[in-house]
Parts: sequence; C-alpha cells; structure tokens
Amino acid sequence: MMGRKVVVATCALNQWALDFEGNLQRILKSIEIAKSKGARYRLGPELEICGYGCSDHFYESDTILHSFQVLATLLTSPITEDIICDVGMPVMHRNVRYNCRVIFLNKKILLIRPKVILANSGNYRELRWFTPWSKPRLVEEYFLPRMIQNLTGQDTVLFGDAVIATKDTCIGSEICEELWVPNSPHIGMGLDGVEIITNSSGSHHVLRKAHIRVDLVKSATAKNGGIYVLANQKGCDGDRLYYDGCAMIAINGNIVVQGSQFSADDVEVIAATLDLEDVRSYRSAIISRNLLASEAPSYKRVKVNFSLSVVADIHVPTSEPIEWRYHTPEEEISLGPAYWLWDYLRRSGQSGFLLPLSGGIDSSATACIVYSMCHQVCLSAANGNAQVLEDLQKIVCDNSYIPKDPRELCGKIFTTCYMASENSSQDTQQRARMLAEQIGSYHINLNIDGAVKAMMGIFTMVTGKSPQFRMHGGSSRENLALQNVQARIRMVLAYLFAQLSFWARGKPGGLLVLGSANVDESLRGYLTKYDCSSADINPIGGISKTDLRSFIQYCIEHFNLTALRGIMSAPPTAELEPLSNGFVSQTDEVDMGMTYAELSVYGKLRKFETCGPYSMFYKLLNMWRGICNPQEVANKVKHFFRMYSINRHKMTILTPAYHAENYSPDDNRFDLRPFLYNSSWPWQFRCIDAEVSKIENNELNPAYEELD
Repeated sequence: MMGRKVVVATCALNQWALDFEGNLQRILKSIEIAKSKGARYRLGPELEICGYGCSDHFYESDTILHSFQVLATLLTSPITEDIICDVGMPVMHRNVRYNCRVIFLNKKILLIRPKVILANSGNYRELRWFTPWSKPRLVEEYFLPRMIQNLTGQDTVLFGDAVIATKDTCIGSEICEELWVPNSPHIGMGLDGVEIITNSSGSHHVLRKAHIRVDLVKSATAKNGGIYVLANQKGCDGDRLYYDGCAMIAINGNIVVQGSQFSADDVEVIAATLDLEDVRSYRSAIISRNLLASEAPSYKRVKVNFSLSVVADIHVPTSEPIEWRYHTPEEEISLGPAYWLWDYLRRSGQSGFLLPLSGGIDSSATACIVYSMCHQVCLSAANGNAQVLEDLQKIVCDNSYIPKDPRELCGKIFTTCYMASENSSQDTQQRARMLAEQIGSYHINLNIDGAVKAMMGIFTMVTGKSPQFRMHGGSSRENLALQNVQARIRMVLAYLFAQLSFWARGKPGGLLVLGSANVDESLRGYLTKYDCSSADINPIGGISKTDLRSFIQYCIEHFNLTALRGIMSAPPTAELEPLSNGFVSQTDEVDMGMTYAELSVYGKLRKFETCGPYSMFYKLLNMWRGICNPQEVANKVKHFFRMYSINRHKMTILTPAYHAENYSPDDNRFDLRPFLYNSSWPWQFRCIDAEVSKIENNELNPAYEELD
C-alpha cells in the first residue's frame, strides 16, 4: 500500500548577489536542515545560486559559468542525496537567457523549468536580462555543459514547461511573479492534476504588503485545491530592497506553516507533513472545478522513480491550519530597515554608523532603527546565532566580544552628532542629547559657526557682498543660500567624522554615514542638495512622515525611550534661519507650503493613481470637497507640481534608501521621470483654470454633483 503523507520543505535564504561561495553554503545548509525534518522535497528562493540582485551582471557569461559550477558542487554533495532539490539560477538555452529552476535528484537533473511570466514593473527589470518562456506546455532538449555531463552522465535534459511525476504525486513549479498575475500557471497545473505547486520568489518588503502575498497563496489553493509551497529570499542582497522571507506552506486554502518575515537567520527552513488524500477529497467535491479539469490540456510529465511519502505513515500527524501572524506597520519599520542596516554593515566591512542627530523626528527615527538593530542583534546572539556573533566580533574587532545589552552595543558601533549653529535652539540640542543617552550612542556636540563664517568670508572677500537672512532684510535668494551653506557644511563634517572619529579615539575602522530624509520630503524636494540627506544609506528614505510619527510612538512604548515624547510634540523644523528671541521661527510645513498629510496624498495620487496635474485636481475636488473650494484645490495642486518639478533634479543624487513605500520618488530604477521640467506646466494648469472657471460659473454644477 502506498503512503499518502508527504513532507515538503521550503526556506528563506539571505543570499547575496555574486557571493557564490556564501550562497552555496547557505543552500547546502538549508538542504541539510530539510532532510533533518524528514522532507523529501526542498524548495529554495528565486535565482538563489547567484543571488536575485545581480542586475547587469546577468549579461556576463561568468555569472552563468559560476552558477553551473555551484550546481556541480550541489549535484556531487552527499547532502543532496535522496531528496528532490529545486534550485534557482540563470540558464542560456539556444543563445537565449532564462530565469530557471533546476530540479535534480541523486546526481540526475530531472527538469530545467524556465520562468514563464517575468516581473517588469516597479523595482523589477527582469525583461532587461531574461526572456520569458513563451511555449506553454512544451519542452525541448537542453544540452548540458560538459562539466555537468561528466557528473550526471546525461548529455541532454528536458527544458521547458513541464511537471514532475513521482510515484505518489505530481509537482509543478511557479516562479515569483507567476503567482501575482491573473492567469497564473498554477490554475492550469491544478486542473491537470498537479497536487503540489511550488513558488520560488524574490519578493521584496513593502509596508502593508505581506497580507497580499498570503491571500494569493490561500486563494490559489482554496479555489482549486492542492498544496502550495512558497520560498523567498530574505535580507539585503546588495541594493535598496529588503527581501522579507515569509516562506509558507498551504493546503486547500489554509496556511499550515509560517516562516518569519524578518530575522537575522541567514538560513530558515520550514516543513509540513500533508496528506495527499486531503487534496484529492477536496478537489473531487468541487463539481465546477472537475468539469473544467476534465477538458484541461495536459502538461508533459517527467516521471521519477521516487516517492515523497513513505509506506508506514499511518501514525504520522499532519500539519494543522494556523492563523497568520502579521506585523503592524510600526513593527515592520522597526524590523525591516533594522535588518537591512545589519546586512549592509556586516557585508560592507565598516565598523558602525554615524548619524547627524538634529533632535527632530526624522533623524530620531533613524536613530531608533539603529537601536532596534542592536536590540535584534543582542537577541540573536543570546539565542545562539553563531553567524551573528561572528559577524559582530569582526565589526567591533574583538573576537571575545559577546553583546549583552543594546545600549552597550550602540555605544560601540553607533555615533550620533549634533551640529549646532547660531540658529539652533537649546530645545533641539537637549532633545538630541537625551535620546543619545537613552539609546547609548557615542554622542558628539559640535558647533559649525566657525566653518560657516569661514565659507561666507571667502564669498565676501571675492564679491564684496555679504548676504543676509530674510529677517535681517535679505532677499529670498540670499536667505536660501545662507541656509544651504549650513546644511552642506554639516554633510562635509559628517563624512569627516565618519572617517576619522574612530581614529581619534584609537579605534580601528570607519563609519557609514546615515541619512534621514523621509519619502515625503524627497517627493517635494524639501532638502538641500548635498546636505545631511546625502549619506551612504538611508533607512527611512522610503517611509512617510505619518508612518514615522507612528513609529516614534511605538518606540516610546516598546523601548521606553521617553526622550521621544518631546520630539513628538515639537513642530518639525530645519533650524537654518535665525531664532526669534531664542525660539525657532522656521517650521517645515510653513516653508513647504503644504502639510505632510497633504504630501502623502499627492505622492499616492502621483504614483499609485498615475495622476498628472489635471487628473490630481479632478480627484481632489471630490476628496477635499467640504474642506477646500475648487480654487483652493487648484492652487494646492499647482504649488505641489511646481515644487516637485523644480526640485526633481535632487532625486538623481538621492541617497540609496530602504524601499518601503510604492510612492517612492527614487530616481534610480523605481520612479523614472525627467529631472528637467517646464515647471510652469502652462497647458496643464490652463486646463485646471478652465475647469475652476466653469465650476465657479455654475456651468458644471450637475456634473460636479455627480462626483458624490
């Protein structure tokens, strides 16, 4: 009698682009753990051998060569014996490059399955490097490289859209994006009797995205029955994205095993024991599904003399449904950027971070993320994570160091610096000092007035002119230039102290400079080009001001950082203009001519809703009806687009930032726009003016009423 219960394993691996040695070791470790859990099938993330984020390195033949070398090592390793291994790598077939799954068992390649639907929006550019397999349910012969032929004894293997038929079940593959499209391959495979669908993903974190991924997996198996196994990459593999794990296994619409979304574990393996008869019973009871299945076209089945089940499994318990545990957005901000920073720090070879800490919400949020990182590192070390401890000891240059307390760790790797000027208030200086004390950072207070005066002295000596602030009678142009000098000097000093502060303290190593401009300020361009927003990396550059305020409140409660209460209650200010009777006279929202709440709305309409000026005006007429009259809406929209277009050039030098919001203005590859606009938008603004005029003349009153 055949067994009916199968054990399948999936994983989340912290792979690193082009780190073939490290990637190999993590793959081997995941297979070893999968076997220890009793699994006879192991699934890994998309392109796990070379790393998902190789970008234009995919053009290089070296990337494919080294991927096959790693595959050869996997094929010959005793660790991979007696388990079906499903790994990801690029493969060139008939001079066309494909994103593939290579499925093998006991030194024999069973199938190379190319990706059918490529991700090519947002942060994804797969069509730049790969071609989708456009021959549904068809396979061809693939001639293996000689190094693989010599190991497997195979000259050719099947390449294409096929499924694996073991002695007890049938397995079909999806790759990442294929789950997210309307005509997912799992639909046809499920109707053709494929009982286990796998998905190897390279899916990155975005705030509030996890539930979409989970719902897609549950829906895939709820409508069609079956087992769904999803693997994903985890961590920073070399760029702005953080891949957020969430490996999972589902059956018949229920999640039975959940992997972590954020963790310091480079290798995480989960496994489930599932009854194939549950799939068959579930499917056979859905009449509409069976009618479709009876006429569904067939997939080529690659037959394998191997079973996922064992005969004596009657007493083996099966995995039961669970409720997915989601993180709140505040927890996501606390964890995602923190682990991104940790990966960047340990892989960059630097000794810590330096942050210009102004005493405002943005730089304080960045400081709290570093503190959260230290908290997570201490927890991981205490829980026996040997890799974390080894990496940390390299960072602090002490092979005996064991972290005990986040504050103590912060003092070793985190330097904060308050850069005062004559325009700085005692309040912000005090708030920065108190926060530094509570998180334990090494804190520096310095004054930049001498450098500012020296810089302006050079200008005055050359031109004979002395610019003045607006409150002292100067023009707007003078006022802005004097603010920019202060901001840019702070950037220069931040890098100087990052390079030499450890040297001055007799410690080895240098520091990474952290930026702290939020996504809304970047969208509006409310920052000085080459000021303290210019840094090595920015953990909050993809997070809105609204979410950062919620995160600060979370830190007050979760980490007991009471210094943040004063920061929360203070109005946001750049403190670049003179004080008025010792108090701040400049505030961000007045300077910008819009509130942060309005900025978030503009950002979402511009990116999510793909609105130009006219469409944004049209939508806001309804959204803000009762708050603003049509002329006020028009003025706000015009002001936003004028400021956005004037400042768009700043996005070309934006510090690499953690991607957390899909309305990010990141110019690198996510939000591709010109940086030289006609900022008066004459045609678009005339269209808006014409609509306002019609509304005011009551010519469009019926249509306007219909907007309700």
